This record gives sequence, C-alpha cells and structure tokens, in this order.
Amino acid sequence: MHKLLHLQYQNTVLLFLIKKNQNLMNKAELITSMAEKSGLTKKDAEAALKSFIDSVQEALVNGEKVQLVGFGTFESRERAARTGRNPRTKEEITIPATVVPVFKAGKEFKEKVEKK
Repeated sequence: MHKLLHLQYQNTVLLFLIKKNQNLMNKAELITSMAEKSGLTKKDAEAALKSFIDSVQEALVNGEKVQLVGFGTFESRERAARTGRNPRTKEEITIPATVVPVFKAGKEFKEKVEKK
C-alpha cells in the first residue's frame, strides 16, 4: 500500500511513495523503477527524471502551471503575509508573504492510490 507524501525542499515539491513498512522510495530507486518500466538504461532514466524536474521548476518560476491529465497539476501559489507567534517568547511576529510550489493530484491518480 502506498501513501502520497509531499515534501517541500528548496522550493521544489518532491513526491515520494511511502510503502506500508514506512520505507521511502529514494531517487535512485525511482530511477531504477523508471528504467525497468520504460526499457531505458538507468542513465537515460536519470536524465529523463532530471529533465522533468528541471522543466517543472522552470515553468513554475515563470508563473506557469504544469498539468498532466490523469496525474496532477504543479503550480505556484502566493501565500499571504500573516501574523505568527514566536514559540519561545510568545511575541507576535509578521510572517512575510511568499510564493510556494503546490501539487494537486488528479482524479485518476487519486483513484489509483485509493484502491491501493
């Protein structure tokens, strides 16, 4: 069984599948899986994954959405400034507005994950 975990790392949304035993599928394992399923070499699968990530990042930096029908949509959203609280001092602080990458799973993808 798999669950979808979204992690934000250096302004990039990275998607990992977490197996029931809580082991993460790392980049090397993803490349191996892509190579096996596509018939590509691991080197070519790694290049394809890097190209995909670079293309999505570039699109989001340029304010574009990347929509993959059946899989999901990558986009940038502006997070408004808000008031927070310093947990140590309890002092109110202003958290500035920021732009964050977001991934929204598509209907087909959600259904596959749901069926497990």
